[in-house]
Amino acid sequence: MDNRPEDIPERPEPQAPPPPGSTTASGTTATGDSSGVPMAPMAPMVPYQSTQPTGGHGYGPPPTHPPAQQYPYGPPPGSPPPTGGKGTAGRAVLWAAVGAAVASALWAGGLLLLGPFDGDPDLAGYRARANLCSSVDYDSLRTEYTEEDNAPTHNALKHKAIDQSYCSISLKTSSTSSYADAYLSVQMDLHKETDPSAEFTGLWSEYGQRYDDYDVAKVSGFGDEAYLVTEDTTTGSGVGGSRAVILAVRDGWMTYQMSWNVYTTSYETNTPPEIDEVSRWVKSDTRSTLENLRSD
Repeated sequence: MDNRPEDIPERPEPQAPPPPGSTTASGTTATGDSSGVPMAPMAPMVPYQSTQPTGGHGYGPPPTHPPAQQYPYGPPPGSPPPTGGKGTAGRAVLWAAVGAAVASALWAGGLLLLGPFDGDPDLAGYRARANLCSSVDYDSLRTEYTEEDNAPTHNALKHKAIDQSYCSISLKTSSTSSYADAYLSVQMDLHKETDPSAEFTGLWSEYGQRYDDYDVAKVSGFGDEAYLVTEDTTTGSGVGGSRAVILAVRDGWMTYQMSWNVYTTSYETNTPPEIDEVSRWVKSDTRSTLENLRSD
């Protein structure tokens, strides 16, 4: 093999092709173009470039540059993290920062869609009462029960999740009644951490599943949702059995019930009023009581 001179020029001057019919160094016979046009000179050899085919350890041309990555700052989403090697710590820090940014964006999006988790409950202007009886208006019921209860029972509790107030009133038709002729109870719950809508609907719309004698009707004009529940097991003569009227109301996250019930044997001189009449009284007294619970 000939030694290559050290001062080989950067771009060798092209050499003229051998005349037709002459023998080349490789032993082949040079041919000319039939048109008479001389052949184009051979492309010059690139200095220091091997003509050996490239292989695992050959001296061929440098490999071509890979195409630009679609994700210039790391592997595409879903790729496993790097297993080690130089620069692993830096890439881990970068991916942690990217993950935090994505998590923050998702969190912000969730807040926009769902609202803040620590938002104020919808109490519709109602406030808790230590003595609910002082806010209960039962003027309509006193059409029948003229005697006022001077010592109604009340209790209350306060908790970060719920405020509850309760009142129980004994109803008498006259001062001569030895015992209460009927009973009235009122309860208000302020739900401060959970929305009671679904539970309220399930409880009161299906109240009749508890007892066959109860009838349930959805009524309008009270808060966001209200149900009137009635029971009448009397025979019509007023001898034996019981009657009951319950009006349940949900206004925002406030739930309320006013309940009237009577046993016919409690009446000493006459029969208890009819269900339809008591239903009108309970509706009227509920409306005024709810106003008191917002304004007091």
